[in-house]
Amino acid sequence: MPVSGGDINDAYRLDLSSGDTVFIKYQPGVEPDFFVGEKNGLIAMRQAGADTPDVLGMGKEKGGAFLLLSFIKSKQRNAAYWPDLGHMLATMHRAPTASLVPKKKYGFYADNYAGRTRQINTPNDSWVDFFRTARLGPFIKMVEHYFSPADRKRAQYLLDHLDKYLPEPAFPSVLHGDLWGGNVMSDENGSPILIDPAVYVGHHEIDLGMTELFGRFPQSFYDAYYEIIPYEPGYEERKDLYNLYHLLNHLKLFGTGYLSPVVSIIRYYAG
Repeated sequence: MPVSGGDINDAYRLDLSSGDTVFIKYQPGVEPDFFVGEKNGLIAMRQAGADTPDVLGMGKEKGGAFLLLSFIKSKQRNAAYWPDLGHMLATMHRAPTASLVPKKKYGFYADNYAGRTRQINTPNDSWVDFFRTARLGPFIKMVEHYFSPADRKRAQYLLDHLDKYLPEPAFPSVLHGDLWGGNVMSDENGSPILIDPAVYVGHHEIDLGMTELFGRFPQSFYDAYYEIIPYEPGYEERKDLYNLYHLLNHLKLFGTGYLSPVVSIIRYYAG
């Protein structure tokens, strides 16, 4: 039975002869490793203290790839849903990360995908260098044909001077990597559960910023989050720069509807 599965995948509920129900995501015409990154991410988030679906299996089928997960029987959000999500995310962000990034601090042990776009996770000891070389730089190159010559120069200036705007974090964090409202849902108890990640290790403000990109989460989420990880001065100035990465990817995936916010952010930071 088809079910809602986000913007890019076919999604189905399967009722098995055993009486069990499972969830399958399928994407035609992709590399065999398309769902490996999601599997790795779900496992990493759960090990870091987050609630996620169980990974049951994955494979190739008819020129595409599929991922088999436990089926979440979603119920109405309970009264503690948003504070519980804030606590869960902050706990995940404070979890140890050394096993996820070989001999470095930021990145991930394997590449994965942000939507349909391959996300490079080459480990790096500098967060600013990682964000420049594995996030903004490659994605600016993918979409720079949309830019005017002046905006191409501004984008290069931004890359060259990124350390002017971003700090090295006090600690590395396991990130969901794509934390908008559609990628968190309620489980059978009405409690929050994280889905559809693009996991890597980075600055925890990446996830916070994206919770504000397509409609801000309720204040009770942020109040609970800051009980565990206090608000860092300057976040309001950094969040749009962090969200630039997601907007660049949306520009690549969905076209010129995202060009205006991308250019506005580049112009704000690069003059």
